[in-house]
Amino acid sequence: MLQSAFVQGSRRKPSRWDAFIPKSIVCLREGYGRQFFFNDLMAGITVAIIALPLSLALAIGSGVSPERGLYTAIFGGFVISLLGGSRVQIGGPAGAFMAIVAGIVAKYGGGEQGYQALAICTLMAGIILIAMGIAKLGSLIKFIPYPVTTGFTSGIAVIIFTSQVKDFLGLSVPSPTGFVEKWSHILAGIGQTNLLATGFGAGSLAVMILFRRFFPRIPSAIIVVVGAAMLTHTLALDTAHYPAGMETIGTRFKQIPNSLPAPHLPVRIESFADAKAALNTARNLIPEAFTIAILCAIESLLCAVVADGMIGGRHKSNCELVAQGCGNLASIFFGGIAASGVIARTAANVKNGGRTPLAGMVHSITLLIMMLLLAPYAVHIPLSVLAAVLILVAWNMAEIDHFRSLLSAPRSDILVLVATFGLTVLTDLTVAVGVGMVLASMLFMKRMSEVTNVGAIIQEMDETQSEGEFPDLTDPNSIMRRDVPPGVEVYEINGPFFFGVADRLKDTLGQLERPAKVFILRMRHVSAVDATGMHALEEFHHKCRRQGTRLLLAGVHAQPIFAMTKYGMLDKIGEENMYGNIDDALNAARGHLGLPPTTRPPEALPEVARER
Repeated sequence: MLQSAFVQGSRRKPSRWDAFIPKSIVCLREGYGRQFFFNDLMAGITVAIIALPLSLALAIGSGVSPERGLYTAIFGGFVISLLGGSRVQIGGPAGAFMAIVAGIVAKYGGGEQGYQALAICTLMAGIILIAMGIAKLGSLIKFIPYPVTTGFTSGIAVIIFTSQVKDFLGLSVPSPTGFVEKWSHILAGIGQTNLLATGFGAGSLAVMILFRRFFPRIPSAIIVVVGAAMLTHTLALDTAHYPAGMETIGTRFKQIPNSLPAPHLPVRIESFADAKAALNTARNLIPEAFTIAILCAIESLLCAVVADGMIGGRHKSNCELVAQGCGNLASIFFGGIAASGVIARTAANVKNGGRTPLAGMVHSITLLIMMLLLAPYAVHIPLSVLAAVLILVAWNMAEIDHFRSLLSAPRSDILVLVATFGLTVLTDLTVAVGVGMVLASMLFMKRMSEVTNVGAIIQEMDETQSEGEFPDLTDPNSIMRRDVPPGVEVYEINGPFFFGVADRLKDTLGQLERPAKVFILRMRHVSAVDATGMHALEEFHHKCRRQGTRLLLAGVHAQPIFAMTKYGMLDKIGEENMYGNIDDALNAARGHLGLPPTTRPPEALPEVARER
């Protein structure tokens, strides 16, 4: 009966507005069972535990009070999950915004005045995101070249690390906005290092690294934050009790409110002069607003692409942009900061069983309960420990392996990478985004002239084709219809294998609880692949071999096979590991595991031209 409902729903004539129906509504239409609810509930609670220390740390690193990070994850994250075009994406404060948010707050004097300027800028960014989604520009974001996104993220990682060295070492030195000026003050004041703060920070960093290595499913950040707060409170180690102590949230920000703010416009306009000043501020912040909007779009849509591969789905990019815009508006109306989809928390959601937007909403509600209950105790958290949390975030963002691998790419890619990275670190992020987007456009046109596949690009941009109400069970070749044996992981790529998706593959094995025995990479929707994609596939193959995982490719089309042969990848992967459809690949995986094969379902359709 359930399947007949799906078939009946699929007969409805697609509407152009289908691309804007949130996944929360789609999941309810599909039928929401008890097991889905339990899995989403547990995943949401787990992600909230991970998000709590990160939200506090990201807010402090952005130059605002810590509760604003919680407000962002609670209100912005809830709206993003409710209205979003991804089933599993988690929204909240992101490290990608730290540099520009901190710069805006500092530029306008810090404190409440600086936050009001930030609120105006984020409101404009939210409106820009909604306009981008309505204009259906979301499908174009995924074609931004990977050297550009890597240059941004690596540069932002360097900025985050630099901004946290002061608190990590417990230094009392000025903190200017410039990269070179920051390091000059840090090096000049290195003799004033607070050994107690540094010890707590270094110890916390070591514990998180060890937990990540040996106990990856345990949220180590919350453990070090809670443990450090308990020690600080019990032994009275903060500067409020003796001069040699550590600086904590309480000594810098006094306290964290344990009540909800009423929705309000954070900009006071009580007279014509106030309105004129706000308008002038908005006019001056237009470049920064576009920068926040573009960063949010890139971060969220790349996150959604990674999530698609982990769950075998496909997100609605334009719907996601509208949701991100609404989430940013909600965050500001409740006293938060800029919000975005976050890859680390989204991956944690998927790993812990989250499969619908309810998990993201549970994450926000759980954070709200934790804030109301635990706010009085958060004042004892040492700032050096939160700095250690952000240093680890910066390390994860740096993508050092990806950066190094791109240095062996064609010269045009290297130029774009180095220019975007250098501008991000040494100048202003707004300038870096502007130059990066221009370089991205030029590189994209060059790539399209080399590998022309207009039909594939149009299909990738047309979300109504595969974004019907019931995309999984109406697809006869969907992985949802197949029995995947234990020890086998299936990851699917949708669209041309260009730029943004490429090196994300290398993170996928690390996101699994334990290395899979067989990893099947489905490429039935990959009609074209370029040199960057080939390089990433080669490194992914090497990582599979190091971890003892057999890599199988399923549904590989003619152009990718030709490219692999020319690149030498066909010999490295082996023809015996390439299959025309998912059923043959699954049977090969069963044979590798010593399991009997199964017959191909009668409703299955050919996936590549040579099967027809």
